[in-house]
Amino acid sequence: MSHAPTTAPVHRQAPAVLVLEDGRTFRGRAYGAEGTTLGEAVFATGMTGYQETITDPSYARQLVVQTAPHIGNTGVNADDAESRRIWVAGYVIRDAARRPSNWRSEQSLDDQLREQGIVGIEGVDTRAVTRHLRERGAMRAGIFSGPDAALPADRLLERVLAQPSMAGARLAEEVSIDEAYVVEPADHGWTGETVATVAALDLGIKAMTPRHFAQRGVRTVVLPAGATFDDVMAARPDGVFMSNGPGDPATADAQVELLRQVLDARVPFFGICFGNQILGRALGFGTYKLRYGHRGINQPVLDRRTGKVEITSQNHGFAVDAPLDGPVEAPAGRYGRVEVSHVCLNDDVVEGLACLDLPAFSVQYHPEAAAGPHDSAYLFDRFIDLMQAEKDRPGSRPGTDSTTQGEN
Repeated sequence: MSHAPTTAPVHRQAPAVLVLEDGRTFRGRAYGAEGTTLGEAVFATGMTGYQETITDPSYARQLVVQTAPHIGNTGVNADDAESRRIWVAGYVIRDAARRPSNWRSEQSLDDQLREQGIVGIEGVDTRAVTRHLRERGAMRAGIFSGPDAALPADRLLERVLAQPSMAGARLAEEVSIDEAYVVEPADHGWTGETVATVAALDLGIKAMTPRHFAQRGVRTVVLPAGATFDDVMAARPDGVFMSNGPGDPATADAQVELLRQVLDARVPFFGICFGNQILGRALGFGTYKLRYGHRGINQPVLDRRTGKVEITSQNHGFAVDAPLDGPVEAPAGRYGRVEVSHVCLNDDVVEGLACLDLPAFSVQYHPEAAAGPHDSAYLFDRFIDLMQAEKDRPGSRPGTDSTTQGEN
């Protein structure tokens, strides 16, 4: 039986323009939905994983510039999405695939962007945009396509400058879930008894995180960003996890207070990305905005405890301000000693914190990376070991051993 060759649907491409807050403009063609979108322009250096990138909630309110020259080659599918929708505010690429070519493809990227109302631009010299942002820093920007692209440049710039900065933005609650849900180990092939139960605060959690836990026999109870300490403890957790997420950690006062209650109760804690920044704040350190952030799947990080260099996936525009020459006493006073456990080899940014007198640690990067390197997946095992060690400690909290709780 013969089949007629399939062709990609032809969409009219309207003119489009990317306008940066310093007045620099880049012209191209509409990609995805037509219209106007505003956000912070940032660049991501991953050569693969564009679907995982755009569905990462940490990119909320950001216009992502892909440095990889060809985007959309393999289409998109339901399995590779990291969350329930696309979160980027806008998408900037050089060359869009004319048609996807992959056996797993279910839809073209262009069509999915259009369906979800994500305004993008293609045909842009993304190398020039990236060099500009690298020299001048991430900045407010807008993508304007269709009739809006024909408006005078000064009017477009006014709209870009009228939007709020990412500094001071509180976004975790916007991307978080409304109701709790549970991911069981059996959902992902685990056939033994449940090893532990983790209460995970969804600040923009990616689907791969509870999957990594499940593959190791850990039940994950995922809670909304606004969960209270009582909500967390109702899950009878062996440990607490705080996820990645968007926005300024200086706005996360509620989560910082929740984590202090967790630390005071000596519940083991593991945080990544936004969770790392919240641990830093809970311990009394400050946070600050990076010039252009770390976004990509090739960031070198030194584990100062082992001397090993890991190639990591990262996506953050803020960092913890902690001394590299530790250990030091936590500024908050009651949490004992803490040290910077990991550091970025590109710029000495803090990439991890470890409490020495409490069962708590965090990293700034993404050990659950998909697509991306898997050098850091061992951190999930480290957390399991930490939870087990705390359960085995004399005088530990009673009644939290998940193996005695039965299956839900």
